Parts: sequence; C-alpha cells; structure tokens
Amino acid sequence: MPDATMTMPQPTPRSRSAFSLMLPWLILAVVVGVLDQITKQLVMANLQLGQMIPVTSFFDLVLVFNTGAAFSFLAEHGGWQRWFFTVLAVLISAWLLTLMHHHRHEKMLPAAFALIIGGALGNVYDRLVHGAVVDFLHFHYAGWSWPAFNLADSAITVGVVMMLWGQLFPRGDHTPHDQTRPGAHS
Repeated sequence: MPDATMTMPQPTPRSRSAFSLMLPWLILAVVVGVLDQITKQLVMANLQLGQMIPVTSFFDLVLVFNTGAAFSFLAEHGGWQRWFFTVLAVLISAWLLTLMHHHRHEKMLPAAFALIIGGALGNVYDRLVHGAVVDFLHFHYAGWSWPAFNLADSAITVGVVMMLWGQLFPRGDHTPHDQTRPGAHS
C-alpha cells in the first residue's frame, strides 16, 4: 500500500493521450460548424433569395446559394460539382485530422486545422441538405464587390493563413516527431 505522504506524479503534456490533446481542437471545429449553421439558418429564416439588407456603406447581408466553390467557381456546371466538392472537403478534412494528430503537441497548427475542418464541414452540410452553399456576407466598395461568403468560408480562410504562418514561421511550441516516441534519444 502506498505511503499516505507519497504523491502521485502529475500527468505531463507528453503523457496525455492523443485524444485528450486533440479534444480542444475537435471542439473548436464543432463550434465553428455549429455557429456557421446557426448564422445560415438565421439568414434563411429572415431573408428571401437575393434579398439584400444594407448594414453599412460597404457591407450588406444577402441570401445567395453557391453551387460552385470559392468565387462561384464551377457554379454553372450541371450539378456534378456538388458531389465533387463534398467528397473533396471530406477527404481534406480527414487529411487535416491526421495532421492535427501529428501536430497535437502544438497550438497554432491544430487550431488552424480545426478552423478549416469546421468550415469545410459546415459547407459540406449545406451541399448535402440544400444542394448548394448558403452565402450571406457581402462586402463592396466604390463599385468593387467581393463575392458573398459565410462564416465557414471565413474560418477556412483564417485557418489557411494560420497554417501557412505556422509552417513558414514555426514558433517552437512543438517537439520534433522523432523525440515524441518512447525510447527516442536526443
């Protein structure tokens, strides 16, 4: 029987399970997807297709359905793109999950992957349920207009920027892969 004065060692970040290290990032992905869907439901409940509500001199709320990808790429191509972009988003999300696992001891890259996954799956849900992605944020200025987008697109964009930043300028919040294996020598 252990001595009552002995203390049990506290788990270190390295001793935590892979799932427990990934859990905050998986929760972030779910939160992004849920917030994306809530905002889209609010817009669909309050706007008619194509209706525009000016919010500022450079920003409107508008309800549009995008059957293509970013900037309506391939939107006018017979419907096959719905399934192509759905499968592509699921495959990329699965790949990002493996990267999240690999970088689970870091902060920047798993957060970036979570934002991309949450956004991608929010848009996948739209494609499966509505046949197109619901877009509603429309920015414009001095005759220039940015294509409408949504919260999922914003999360994907921020995630990609963070991912690139994390790859180009690593912060040292990680351990090289070969040192994370038991028995690895420095």
